Amino acid sequence: MENSVELNHVTVLLGGHFRALQDLSVRLPKGRIIGCIGPSGAGKTTLIRSIVGRQKLAAGSISIFGIPAGSTQLRSQVSYMTQEASVYNDLTVSENLEYFATMAGIGRGAIAPEVTRLLTTVDLLPHKDQMVEKLSGGQKQRVSLAIALIGSPRLMVLDEPTVGLDPVLRVELWGLFRKLAGGGTTLIVSSHVMDEAERCDELLLIRDGRLLAQGSPKQLCRQTGTTSVEHSFLKLIGETR
Repeated sequence: MENSVELNHVTVLLGGHFRALQDLSVRLPKGRIIGCIGPSGAGKTTLIRSIVGRQKLAAGSISIFGIPAGSTQLRSQVSYMTQEASVYNDLTVSENLEYFATMAGIGRGAIAPEVTRLLTTVDLLPHKDQMVEKLSGGQKQRVSLAIALIGSPRLMVLDEPTVGLDPVLRVELWGLFRKLAGGGTTLIVSSHVMDEAERCDELLLIRDGRLLAQGSPKQLCRQTGTTSVEHSFLKLIGETR
């Protein structure tokens, strides 16, 4: 299977000495939902920032679709959704999308249909003229996701996209992630919520900047002789202490 992302012996130092990532080497397949799972402080955000080219590496290399991470050629192919909602509260939902579509280089004549497509995808068309500051937290998350979808990127990197959302909204977002992956998009989703791991096609279990294991939820359960990803993770932690 062809890979979307390849990391080769990646090490990241924070503050000049703290090893946020330690000699990490992984291959991530295309068209899958890949969960980056681990407790707070495990290195998930550092890994994601490294993949999108926003984190300096102390050692190693990262390539995306065969191109070095952070290269200008990848700007239209890779999107990044941060933990914080990346929206302007003093603009409407449509105005936010129009602005970011313009910044992404979408032609003037193509912006209106692109905005309609995005609003339909994230189920916010009825709220298109609403000021973002009036939206709920879950709705703001969906606006951020719509922004990340501008231009139909081949790789979407989502940092804790469901944090703070109620269970119903979480299920809705994961349904959208599955739809996107079904269309060929690769999604890398970081989370510290273990039950979300069961929804992924493949998992990276990370702790203290190290890769504990990689595989599908079923593979990891078989490997550890457990019945859930959470139990697999806890068993792997116990074996590495």
